[in-house]
Amino acid sequence: MTDSRPVLAVTMGDPAGIGPEIAVRALLSPQVRAASRSFIVGDARILEQALRFCGLSAPLNRVAGPEVLADRDGAIDVLHLDCADPAALRIGEVQPAGGEAAYVSIRAAIDLAMAGRIDGIATTPINKESLKAAKIPFIGHTEMFAEHTGAREEMTMFTISGLKIFFLTRHVSLLQACQQITQDRVAKGIGKSIKALGQLGIARPHLAVAALNPHGGEDGLFGREEIEAIKPAIVAARAQGMQVSGPVPADSVFHMARLGRYDAVLSLYHDQGHIAAKMMDFEKTVSVTLGLPILRTSVDHGTAFDIAGTGKASAVSMIEAIKVAAEYAVRGVKLGDAVAQAAE
Repeated sequence: MTDSRPVLAVTMGDPAGIGPEIAVRALLSPQVRAASRSFIVGDARILEQALRFCGLSAPLNRVAGPEVLADRDGAIDVLHLDCADPAALRIGEVQPAGGEAAYVSIRAAIDLAMAGRIDGIATTPINKESLKAAKIPFIGHTEMFAEHTGAREEMTMFTISGLKIFFLTRHVSLLQACQQITQDRVAKGIGKSIKALGQLGIARPHLAVAALNPHGGEDGLFGREEIEAIKPAIVAARAQGMQVSGPVPADSVFHMARLGRYDAVLSLYHDQGHIAAKMMDFEKTVSVTLGLPILRTSVDHGTAFDIAGTGKASAVSMIEAIKVAAEYAVRGVKLGDAVAQAAE
């Protein structure tokens, strides 16, 4: 019989952080085994070290590619890349070797996905300072994926306990985020979000747009962004037949979406949506990158250098990220198409 489980690559992440530990724990999880045929892209020597850190014993099966996975219970398939020497690595520290190894494994996974050899990628954490130390010209995963897939407009979505959060701006300062909230940008963000929700199977999606200022600006008393940029974009979207509410004050919009009033929320800046999601369930928040020609999910936490090497890191978020990737792969969700169409 043909195995219908999707083939997913899990990147090693920064070898000095908790990425290798949560990757090996996740791939030994019955939930991951049931949902996918997953393997790790990274240095097998680092993964052997991670198993020791976690007090686990499991064979690492080195494979030449995703077409020849052993896919055995209690074993971990690894596409070995000679990219990180455990003897030279300083666990829990920023260093060029960490950034370089993380980038090498990510690039290899992207190449596999672009060649159609895998169904998706789930990524573990990387460290921005280590990337900088290694002179890698990207600030994070999203920028790497966009560059190496030729994506025109990428966008991030969180999924957590049924709630979906889109982000208008991400890795910029709060001042820059506020400056980027223009009517045109908000309008495009609404269009992308509505298209993506449709691709996820929601026939008539209802999107809420979060307000920027306290109390939604109080008709200009606390700022004019709602009046000059956000409301006009919402009005224009409604005129095109989209079901959009807002701007809804940020101190209540996520709670109302969780109760089912809205299908998703468009967050205007990084922490506005991150705080809401992580307060809801820190470990089970999963990030999905939209606008790519390939499927990519990720944990939404960092390298946790302070506990790296202790075996204490929880793999719950990694397991959830793989499960979400598997679910979307099985359903044939093409979020890249959705965002590209909305941008045109």
